[in-house]
Amino acid sequence: MPVSKKPRKTSSRSPGKAELASLPNPVTLEAEGRLSGPWPDNEALGDAQDLVYEAWETEDGRSRYALARRALQITPLCADAWLILAERPSLSASERREYLERAVKAGELALGEGGFAQCDGHFWGFLETRPYMRARHQLAEDLWSSGDREAAVRHLRGMLVLNPGDNQGLRYILLAWLLTLRDDAAVEDLLRTHSDEASAFICYTRALFAFRRDGDSVAARLAAAEAWGCNRHVPGRLARKTRPHLNDTGYYILGGEDEAAYYVDEYGFAWRETPGAVGWLVNITKTLTPLREGRATLH
Repeated sequence: MPVSKKPRKTSSRSPGKAELASLPNPVTLEAEGRLSGPWPDNEALGDAQDLVYEAWETEDGRSRYALARRALQITPLCADAWLILAERPSLSASERREYLERAVKAGELALGEGGFAQCDGHFWGFLETRPYMRARHQLAEDLWSSGDREAAVRHLRGMLVLNPGDNQGLRYILLAWLLTLRDDAAVEDLLRTHSDEASAFICYTRALFAFRRDGDSVAARLAAAEAWGCNRHVPGRLARKTRPHLNDTGYYILGGEDEAAYYVDEYGFAWRETPGAVGWLVNITKTLTPLREGRATLH
């Protein structure tokens, strides 16, 4: 006669939480005074980063995550290893947040006060700063998607102070976020900061705000002409009612249709919620003819 077995008790602790408890936490280590300033053994951090590079080249998820755990056993200050573990889809929102927060703290402690002072204004130009910048960007994205939008904006603004050259293109993300928040003053301030930039993202947004301020003015028309010189495909894309198709690579050609698609996907709502803006832009730019590469003339 078969004997029924009692069902096994399942642990209420998720794998993510168990792993977080087992790994050395840079936040706790700092609070306990067990870490002060930059990691004392740069060779250890280099060895851990080598495992990260290997993990990035590994297609198998389990192997990649195992390499990241090995890196963190060498030193908990390997920010990129925390980021690899944070990418797993099985994590809860709170678990992912903790991995990202640990990644930022790890990058911060790895640099130390001396690293921040030495690299200030030139972050990303130094390889040692990149794990921290990657981690802080990912944390900002997570904060934004979870609704903590003011904190997300503060992170990007802080990163742009550390690296005004903005190799990561954070100004474009920040611009889209500020438009979403309807913070027009902050948008205009960001546009002024990058007044010498000739990109579709900056130039078309500058034309939009010129139209918002002055309507169909000479200044607004000139701004539209400059934007059209950067990318001639944006007005037609804005006029379409369907959402633009984006390529899978995340890359685009400057002045190309894929760049226009990205612009409309991220910024198009601001044009559409401005009465008359899309029709004005279409009418103005259809009278333009090329003057020379990157420029347009207004008739």
